[in-house]
Amino acid sequence: MRKTLGRTTLVAALALAGAAVAVPGAAGADQHNTPGATATPMSLYAPSALVLTVAPGTGDDGASVMRAVTLTCAPGASGTHPDAKGACAELARMDGDFTALIAAQPTTFCTKEWKPVTVTADGVWQGRRVAERHTFGNPCEKLAGQGVVFNF
Repeated sequence: MRKTLGRTTLVAALALAGAAVAVPGAAGADQHNTPGATATPMSLYAPSALVLTVAPGTGDDGASVMRAVTLTCAPGASGTHPDAKGACAELARMDGDFTALIAAQPTTFCTKEWKPVTVTADGVWQGRRVAERHTFGNPCEKLAGQGVVFNF
């Protein structure tokens, strides 16, 4: 199941990235029929489309995904994420750096129980391929370091 989700995510991300480029010879792509015309972007925005997941366990144990959402940030915030606008703003502040995003706040205290939770982000952020995965020791640690991106 998990490998299928990854492949589906990659296909969806590539489709979104490809959708932002006009292909010469396609309907409406080259209205003047200029010989040797090159592909031109249909948008001024680099694609930013992600699939975010939360799963119990370490991610290597074959556990099913508990929750998954989509997040598109360019040209506007959208997707199934409950706070798409906030998540996009948070990612923009961190320049898409998921390591900084998940760093625990020094004022947060969690128990040391071992009940791992794994989060993933797959897709494209500002035109760059993203395939991030991080395992937290427990749900408290997951909520300690981030704002709204993985809060769904």
